[in-house]
Amino acid sequence: MKCIVIYWSKTGNTRKVAEAVQDGLAGAGADVVLKTVDEVPGIDFFDYDLVCLGSPSYNWRPPEPVERFLKDRFTVYRREGRIKLSAPRVPGKYALLFCTYSGPHTGLAEAVPVGKYMGQFFDHLGFWVLDEWYVLSEFHGSEENSTRGRMGDIRGLPTARDLEGIRTKAKNLYREITEAN
Repeated sequence: MKCIVIYWSKTGNTRKVAEAVQDGLAGAGADVVLKTVDEVPGIDFFDYDLVCLGSPSYNWRPPEPVERFLKDRFTVYRREGRIKLSAPRVPGKYALLFCTYSGPHTGLAEAVPVGKYMGQFFDHLGFWVLDEWYVLSEFHGSEENSTRGRMGDIRGLPTARDLEGIRTKAKNLYREITEAN
């Protein structure tokens, strides 16, 4: 299987998770590349069997670079006629979404809209959205937002243990896909 992990990260949290996803997929035998959204503006998702997309949550949305990337790709696919009524599934095309969040206010509830939003782009293309992973992460640059929010003290997250769990989940996900095909 040909896989790509695409992400955008301002503080490094989402990058760490993207690297763990890449490591897990590679450890399971995947042909996988890691790129930022800025490195793949003209990518064709259909060139890959599994597209993994990662973003932080900013005010219940992906940040502007991720949103622009998705909308640009969607515009191209619409023009090419690849967006079909009823969004029929394309055999062998999968997506995994992951979102880092700090949640100084309400936690996970702030991140879920980002995963759902990104997932809709792939669902409209007919990709099977396999999962959405939400990773609690430190709010860099604000001790108050990293210690006094609903999630408690989140300094240092994601930890090495958290990232190892992501590697394991990525390996297992890849094995499930390859066994099913």
